Amino acid sequence: MRRLFPVTPVTDQTAGVPGSDGTDREWSPAELAAAYAYPEPDGRRRTWLRANMVSTLDGAAQHDGRSQPISSATDMRVFGTLRALADVVIAGAETVRQEGYRPARARADFAEARRAAGQGPVPVIAVVSASLELDFSLPLFTSPLVPTLILTGAAAAPDRVAAAEKAGARVVVAGDGVGVDPARALRALAGLGHTRLLTEGGPRLLGQFVTAGVLDELCLTVSPMLTAGDAQRIAGGPSVEVPRRFALASLLEEEGFLFSRYRRD
Repeated sequence: MRRLFPVTPVTDQTAGVPGSDGTDREWSPAELAAAYAYPEPDGRRRTWLRANMVSTLDGAAQHDGRSQPISSATDMRVFGTLRALADVVIAGAETVRQEGYRPARARADFAEARRAAGQGPVPVIAVVSASLELDFSLPLFTSPLVPTLILTGAAAAPDRVAAAEKAGARVVVAGDGVGVDPARALRALAGLGHTRLLTEGGPRLLGQFVTAGVLDELCLTVSPMLTAGDAQRIAGGPSVEVPRRFALASLLEEEGFLFSRYRRD
């Protein structure tokens, strides 16, 4: 098990979390879950959307098209924790294809906490796809513990919708045309009882959430690597008119990797 410790003061949201006094100590899965807990509902927002991404020092979100080469064992522990806390994991179709997405797996470390929170055994995987050009023979669709969702537009090809539903996926319309409207997608997920939302990108999808102004939190791992090249940043697509400011909520470090958490200011 790796060690995590804050390198800067953290907010009250992590007060009392082991290691928040600046000591270098080992964190259990429960302690990581406490550090990354979703905020309590306050009546202002129906959902809370957080993103989890990794970037190299020179801004690359991928190497050879995948995030794994710039990740670490601890980054994957944080990745697993964030999934274990979420109701639903949202990913773009290209990311699902490139990263070889599989169904979320049940984890004994988080089973009781999920039951206490009224959650199912695993988070639902929700794939955002306009074309529905997906391989429905993959385990993500044929053998998940809970049915995979596909978020698409009203203009999606009927034969692809039928193929998705035949494979066991649930198709949710979240746009009037070909694509998905980010705000409408969040409302649709909330209507299904999913309010603790996690997106793992890719960059195009995260860019859409940023542009729509619906992202509440960014969990960004800064990898101590340099790749050069022309890899994507963590968010792509059209830029916003005015940069949106987020506030640092916590910062953890392990073997040169920085695990930052920023929230909407």
